[in-house]
Amino acid sequence: MATISIRRMTEDDLDQVSRLELALFTMAWSRSSFLFDVSDTKVSYPIVGTQHGRVVAYAVAWFVGDELHIGNIAVAAPKQGAGIGSQLLRHLMDEARRRGLPRATLEVRMSNVRAIRLYRKYGFKGVAIRKRYYADNGEDALVMLADIMPGGKPDGEADG
Repeated sequence: MATISIRRMTEDDLDQVSRLELALFTMAWSRSSFLFDVSDTKVSYPIVGTQHGRVVAYAVAWFVGDELHIGNIAVAAPKQGAGIGSQLLRHLMDEARRRGLPRATLEVRMSNVRAIRLYRKYGFKGVAIRKRYYADNGEDALVMLADIMPGGKPDGEADG
């Protein structure tokens, strides 16, 4: 597993994050969207994963009411499959647990089998389908929900 350092995203990260976003997604978030999330410290929780001072991954989540809502997890293409996405997700779940939140939600493209497999590893279960959710190609989104266990791991989370 590749080791990364995880910390809150700052405005200084936005050029690297925006380049990574554009390289990975057809419906890329704008730099101003990331800037808004970096500025909103009450609800938004954007993080970056770095190696040797370079951003190689990031995630954006929001603490809304009594839940963690994960908006985006992204890992640079050459680093995918090395456990970096798992480290980001674990960090988000640990932060939600620290804040006493009982559940986490997200939407994921139905075709993103790798991401769905990762989320299931952390206890997420499919609970609904949002028809034609993605504007770029009309793909459906799978809505997933996970219980966050106080002081422990979600059901189904593997060690390591």
